[in-house]
Amino acid sequence: MSEFTLADLEARIAERAAAAPDESWTARLVAKGQGKASQKLGEEAVETVIAAVSGDREGLVAESADLLYHWLVVLHLEKVPLSEVMAELARRTGQSGLAEKAGRKESG
Repeated sequence: MSEFTLADLEARIAERAAAAPDESWTARLVAKGQGKASQKLGEEAVETVIAAVSGDREGLVAESADLLYHWLVVLHLEKVPLSEVMAELARRTGQSGLAEKAGRKESG
């Protein structure tokens, strides 16, 4: 079995977002707009944190999958490709985290 990547999930979300809302959960979520998608992302983030701090490994895995899915839906709605986020991460890895954070404070 080949490895499933975030790029694979991004492509699947784009494909399913184009379906009719009565045929796909993703299409239904996209049709509800950025507000609802962002709300779901926030809910999944909280559920992920709860699983982590409670030591629920299985829950952490499941909630992390939900979190990544909803994050990619939010990106899709804003037309922000995963590659742009990955490029930003790559840029940041070229310096220490402390230097990167200090640079953000200076620029904004």
